[in-house]
Amino acid sequence: MTWWCTGVRWRVGGGPALGWYGEGKGERESPLVFGDVLAFRAVGERRCLGVWRGGRRTPCPAAAVLSGRGTRAQCAECAGIDRAHSVAADTMADDPRPYHVYLAWFGSGMVKVGITGVGRGSARLLEQGAVAFTWLGRGPLMAARRAEELLRSALGVPDRIPYAQKRAVRAALPPAGERAGELARAHATAVALAGWPESLERLPCEVVDHAEVFGIEGAVGGAAGGGRLGGVVSELVEGGVVVGMLVAAAGPDLHLVERMGSPLLGRSRELGEGRRLVVDTRLLGGWQLEALGKSEGEAADVVSSVPVKPVKEVPAPQGELF
Repeated sequence: MTWWCTGVRWRVGGGPALGWYGEGKGERESPLVFGDVLAFRAVGERRCLGVWRGGRRTPCPAAAVLSGRGTRAQCAECAGIDRAHSVAADTMADDPRPYHVYLAWFGSGMVKVGITGVGRGSARLLEQGAVAFTWLGRGPLMAARRAEELLRSALGVPDRIPYAQKRAVRAALPPAGERAGELARAHATAVALAGWPESLERLPCEVVDHAEVFGIEGAVGGAAGGGRLGGVVSELVEGGVVVGMLVAAAGPDLHLVERMGSPLLGRSRELGEGRRLVVDTRLLGGWQLEALGKSEGEAADVVSSVPVKPVKEVPAPQGELF
């Protein structure tokens, strides 16, 4: 049975897990635990994962082969179908489900506004790698969308932030109190604005901080999990190996520590002095990942053998928005 990786999934209160899809077998998950060692090899070709809709996955009719560099594990045809039926495309105006409007904080001066289904809880914020967030309102989809546009324009905040920027600022976070303070000020400004849709209920400011969940608490001045990041995996290639101990996870990113000079497979008790490596699991989607065997890992030093690029430097701290 062939299982294709679908990337990281976040469950509120349950932490991250790697998702898998097997045609005819459905979906399954492998929980990810900080302190465990990940050791796998990419096998064969990267394939399109098809379309996920209505709680089920429709396989790609062309079984399209994908580049190892793309962060979306879909061919152009399947991605187009997804976009055409997404909330972001505004093609679901009659959606009866309630939606939340939120403010998400990623770094000093880096706040965005967005919407997510109430039924999803804070899963969307975990998936985006939001270090902290607060709800702003709750109501019908189109009211939530109008409020999102109002807030973007009035507050001068975006609805999207490039992921490389989120990753860069996450390595030098201010204390939790400062994060909460910036969100509280943004919330106060937002709810005082005129022009809110009448059907959208304003919600009180209740900041939720994900630093501990992500494993990045106390990472001021350094990489999540301790130490400077040594690089970011830029693509997977056939036969490419990724090995390291998981020390943190935020959004789609897994932060690994490579350990050299000692057996890598099995549970590790110390971080050692290895390189800190970020694996963007969006790159894993569509690959078959073969676990390295214990004997293989202990026979020699096993280190990651996939293309790696330098981490974008952390920019100078931005001024607070509010």
